Amino acid sequence: MSSKFEDIVEKAIDAISEELREISLKIHDNPELALEENFAHKILSDYLESKGFTVKRHAYGLKTAFRAEFENKTNHEEKKRTVSFNSEYDALPGIGHACGHNLIAISGVAAAYGVKCSIEALNLPGKVVLFGTPAEEKYSGKVKIISAGAYKDVDICMMVHPAWVDTVEPVYLAIRRAEVEYFGVAAHAAASPWEGKNALDAAVQAYNALSMLRQQVFPSDRIHGIITNGGKAANIIPDYASLSFYIRSRRYANLAPLQEKTSACFTAAAEAAGCKYKIDWTDGLFGRDRFEKYMTERGVKYLPNVVDLTGSTDMGNVSYNIPGIHVLFNIGEENTRTPKFHTIEFEKLAKTSTAHVKTIRAAKCLALTALDVLTDDQLFREVRKDFEDGVQPKI
Repeated sequence: MSSKFEDIVEKAIDAISEELREISLKIHDNPELALEENFAHKILSDYLESKGFTVKRHAYGLKTAFRAEFENKTNHEEKKRTVSFNSEYDALPGIGHACGHNLIAISGVAAAYGVKCSIEALNLPGKVVLFGTPAEEKYSGKVKIISAGAYKDVDICMMVHPAWVDTVEPVYLAIRRAEVEYFGVAAHAAASPWEGKNALDAAVQAYNALSMLRQQVFPSDRIHGIITNGGKAANIIPDYASLSFYIRSRRYANLAPLQEKTSACFTAAAEAAGCKYKIDWTDGLFGRDRFEKYMTERGVKYLPNVVDLTGSTDMGNVSYNIPGIHVLFNIGEENTRTPKFHTIEFEKLAKTSTAHVKTIRAAKCLALTALDVLTDDQLFREVRKDFEDGVQPKI
């Protein structure tokens, strides 16, 4: 079905490749943390408007989110579908774009533009939407825009993520985040320690209890975190301490019992130290054949059975609301199973010309996959069935 699209998509995305390269480098060299991506928000919004998209800036109650769309207003309402993509652009503290979000930003723009040009050239019924989704690294920004109504009017959402390996079947762990605070009573640690209630003791107790809990969870589950506040001075018994912890599981259903066990550790630590406490849980994180076909045709060689790749992304939350895929593409010279995310090495790799060329290739395949969904009725029915059956769509 997509053979008629390939020439349009190739030429359209190639025509803007150098412009996107410039945008990618500017975002890379101006890293912005979660919900502070003002530069990226503006440069992407401005560019999309210049390419004929209608852009809503500061969308869904987030100042650095946007929604860009293009629609062919034909009379074929019964056949009209909406495909969408995500662009991420937040950076990491201290190590900038060590997750390659500058590349994710332009991959979404390129894919959306390729679909737009095909809709225009062939007068196809349908709409393409690009969501600018901030704060993936820290605040699960897609969770926030889902709550504000994003994705309700789209049929599918897709994105690609730069990596050290090509795979269409990464394992993403569902995630919840706990921000825990302990409230004690301050006292002089030498003169009158018996008057204090040590909030740091509660935090340390909780940390140790969670370390022991790891022995009794599924091998695929993860519990990890840090003490974010441990007091102000060594001679003062801390009246306040806090922790930040993540729990992750390969199955969303496993999160509830894992959260219960984790909460018990936080609660017991407070009781043992005689402190009050507060736990703030936030929901976090949790599909490919057509994409793989297009990538393979363009020279990508997939490693077999890459099932040991685990991570988390708020794109998982999107895929619990509508069909979605989130695939990894290698931006290095060779496929490897050695993780490199969130490293200085990956930050440097994310600005290379090789990474850009591979991002453009992945974006073309993403656009072609979306056009299949937009125009192939049988494929669309299969995607919907997979989603309703609770499996990752094989697109």
